[in-house]
Amino acid sequence: MLLDEYQERLFVGGRDLLYSLSLDRISDNYREIHWPSTPLQAEECIIKGRDADECANYIRVLHRYNRTHLLACGTGAFDPLCAFIRAGHTSE
Repeated sequence: MLLDEYQERLFVGGRDLLYSLSLDRISDNYREIHWPSTPLQAEECIIKGRDADECANYIRVLHRYNRTHLLACGTGAFDPLCAFIRAGHTSE
């Protein structure tokens, strides 16, 4: 989880998803970013003996990079990957 008071958002990492929740209305004004493992990553993970549930992309790291971007990292089916996510106000 990452609390961003500047944007009044709570970012929560999940299984194949990154949630952006409004601090004012958590259930009404939320956004989701779908970020699953690639089919190749999942296939290679299963071949290596892991369960299919383990071969998802679990978001583990959320870090505020600047006012408009987050650094997010996930397990990527045991092939970790990171990305910059635009999370700032559209006017900036």
